[in-house]
Formats: sequence, structure tokens, C-alpha cells
Amino acid sequence: MTPAAHPVRLLPALLLPALLTLRLLLPVPVTAAPAPAGEPMMVPVARVEAREIPSLVELTGTVQAVERAAISAKISGVVNRVAVTLGSTMAAGEVLVVLEAGEITARLRQAEAQLAQAKRHLERDRGLLARNAATPDAVRTMADQFAIAQAAHQEARSMLAYTTITAPFAGVITAKRVNAGALATPGTVLLELEDNRRLQVRTALPESLIARVRIGDRLTVHVPAAGVEAAATVAEIGPSSDPGSRTAAVTLDLPAGADLRSGQFARVRVPGASAIALLVPESAVVPAGQMDRVFVIEGDTARLRLVRTGQRRDGLIEILAGLDPGEMVATGNNRLLENGRRVQVQP
Repeated sequence: MTPAAHPVRLLPALLLPALLTLRLLLPVPVTAAPAPAGEPMMVPVARVEAREIPSLVELTGTVQAVERAAISAKISGVVNRVAVTLGSTMAAGEVLVVLEAGEITARLRQAEAQLAQAKRHLERDRGLLARNAATPDAVRTMADQFAIAQAAHQEARSMLAYTTITAPFAGVITAKRVNAGALATPGTVLLELEDNRRLQVRTALPESLIARVRIGDRLTVHVPAAGVEAAATVAEIGPSSDPGSRTAAVTLDLPAGADLRSGQFARVRVPGASAIALLVPESAVVPAGQMDRVFVIEGDTARLRLVRTGQRRDGLIEILAGLDPGEMVATGNNRLLENGRRVQVQP
């Protein structure tokens, strides 16, 4: 034997492991094994129904309080005291912030002195008029001066009342933007107050769906973070559409007692156009990994059918592909069925 013959004889031995590995990687056609013979299996059945159902469009929204206010000062002044902390629960009329305003206090004292002076002059002239020592015009002039002094006094008292900022309604402090010693100016937001007992969802409704929603309608709202799903009532619909997004603002009142927080993300389901859908009982569909299976009853034989499913509602599941209307499907014992198994329809 010559040395050159050795590589040729070793070639089959070297290629055999590679061929076996390649065989394992190639797809192998799967054929259904024939079902074992035996007594027919009793199975309950149901027909595939074609129904007209409304499609649902899911919109995004935000949970917010029905009553919310940005608390700001009406006058300029140094913050003397902040009586709340973030998250404080406040009653209506409770003190939130106290300002220092010495010039307003001085103005009130001046107004009080002017009012007292005007009152004395009016009483004096009325006494003189009773003794024919003053004219009616002089008395009317003093009455006008007294009314002016009263108005100035009332204005000064009102300005002094602005130094104490109170809660306009009961709620929770959701934002605190001021501390003692800061300068408060008119229009600058100091605190934010929300009534967390009454919540709503705000969303944007596309133009194509505006005609399908009316005030008073009940729509399903889902808040994933809280695991809450509730029926909300449409409270407001914007009278015009935004020219940029082609949507209209819609608010929905949430039921009382929902365990939610302002600012949470929400999904709103709005009914769209009706469509014909194929429906079967949920028990007819057998999950198998990433696929769904259904056994179609053809005579006395069960035939495996792979299907694509859609929405679930009221114990029914939508079939998007794989079945035809009127076909009979097994709704029980289907996890034990095999393709080609003899069956008997359960009466």
C-alpha cells in the first residue's frame, strides 16, 4: 500500500461526525402519527359564529384631579411662615402661607383713623343741621367723605387679609415651591393643591372618533401602574379640534374610591367601527407554546387546526385566521385530543 492512499481511506471517517451534525441542524418534516384505535372520545362542541362587534380603539391619557389649584400671592411680601409640607392634607379655609407686609398694616391704621375722623365730622354736622347751624349740602358732603373713608378702610382690611393665604378647598399639597424668608410676588406659584377624592382622565380623541362619543357615555379606563380597570363617564368634550394633532380634548370622571394618583398613565378604550368577527368559546383554544390550537370536528374525527387569536370578551375569543364560520370545534377534553382521533359529540 502506498502512502498516498491513506488520506483517501480516512476521508469517510473524518466526514461522518460532520454529516451527523448537519443532519441534526436541518429541519425534519413532521408527520402526524396516526391516532390510536379505540373507543371514540366524548367531546362537547360549539359552532364558529360570525358576529358583528364594535372594534375598540385604545387611547392614552393621564389621571388628574377634577379640582386643582395653583396657589399664589395677591400681594408682594416676605414669606413669614409656610404651614404645610408636601403631601399635607388640608381642609377648606386652613392656613397655608403667612406673609409679612408692614406697609399694609400701617395703611390699615391710617384708614381706621380717617374713618373715625369722618364719622365724628358727620355726626357734628348732623347735630348742627338739627339746630339750623349747618346746611344740608354740608351734611351731604360729610356723608360722602365718611363713605370714602369706609371704602378705604375696607380696602386696607382686604389687603391685610391677603397676607394670610388659605386653602380654597379640601385637598392634598402636591407641590411646594416656597420656603420661609422667600419673597412672594403676585402671580408666582407658591403651592399646588389637588382634591384627590375626585379624579378624572384626560385624553385626546381623534377626529374620526369624535362623532362616536357623547357626554354621559361610559368608557373603559385601564391604569396599568395601579392595576385598576374601571368604567369612566365622559364629562367634557372639547368643542374644537387641535389643528396640529387633529384631536379634541376629552375628560372622563372616574368612579369614587378608585385607588389612583394624579399624574398616572391611563389607557382609554373607545368603540370604533363595527366589524364581522369569528368567535369561539375560550375553552376551544388550546395554547401550545407561541401557537394556539383548535380541534375541528369533521364527522367522527378530530382535526388539529392552528389558529391566530384576537381579543377576548365575555367568555369568547376572536379568531383572526384558521377557522371558517359554521365549523364545529371541541370545547372540552381538547387537551387530551390528538389529530385524527375518533370522537363522539356529547349531546
